[in-house]
Amino acid sequence: MPAYVSAGLASLLLLLNTLFWGLFLFSFTFLKVVIPHTGTRKVITWILNTIANLWITGNSGWMMLTQKMNWDVQRPASLSRKGWYFVVSNHQSWVDILVLQHSLNMRIPLLKFFLKQNLIWVPILGAAWWALDFPFMKRYTKEYLKKHPEMKGKDIETTRQACEKFKDLPTSVMNFVEGTRFTKSKHDSQESPFKHLLKPRAGGMAFALSSMGDQFDSILDVTIDYPDGVPTFWEFMQGKMERVTVIVEQKPIPAELLNGDYENDEQYRLNFQLWLTKLWEEKDARLESLRSGN
Repeated sequence: MPAYVSAGLASLLLLLNTLFWGLFLFSFTFLKVVIPHTGTRKVITWILNTIANLWITGNSGWMMLTQKMNWDVQRPASLSRKGWYFVVSNHQSWVDILVLQHSLNMRIPLLKFFLKQNLIWVPILGAAWWALDFPFMKRYTKEYLKKHPEMKGKDIETTRQACEKFKDLPTSVMNFVEGTRFTKSKHDSQESPFKHLLKPRAGGMAFALSSMGDQFDSILDVTIDYPDGVPTFWEFMQGKMERVTVIVEQKPIPAELLNGDYENDEQYRLNFQLWLTKLWEEKDARLESLRSGN
């Protein structure tokens, strides 16, 4: 169909799907806010996660209806909705989020992103993220800790407490390790040693694993490649993204990287950076192989 027809239909279906499931989501969010009983809140959280999964399923539906796309998704057969996963991926476009959700929905627990503490105050969305138990990270700057040394270690403890609920409900936590979308200008300004990737930022991931690393079964290392060029969100809505390759690899979390102190333990910080650099080197080689046709 013509691009403008595809974009119009996709936009309409996206809106209707969001409004439909959003009504249920915010209704149960309200219940979770007003009902203090812990056991009831756990049940409501399960319902909210189910609603979010159904919303993603609806998105997959309109994508398959409006986009004539070849999905090449390679993932382990061992994935389980009862597992706990830390998911990392390269990041090139806002389309990545839809691709990840489509590729992993109903195969692992709902993807949840680590968010900055102040985002909980974002109107409507903050309440939804809280209701869905997205983990909020509270980090103090080195300058702040110099003035308030008594707060040292409190940020990790606060995040660990926020993640306590994950012991009761299987969880997948998502992190774009590069911290921003890949562009050639960013790649050049960073002088990145990788051909197809930006430099990975180890701090956020290390902080997350310090907070709740022993709760994860494994890492899911996701590589996303767009053979015909990286699409913008609008190009995707127009049906101009004809192919995408998604490779999901399940990897163990090295025991020595759990529960460390990234900010104050120099040896731990070095080990973590070396491990993440190796992970990124492998991902860069994988992208090079995909793009060279090997």
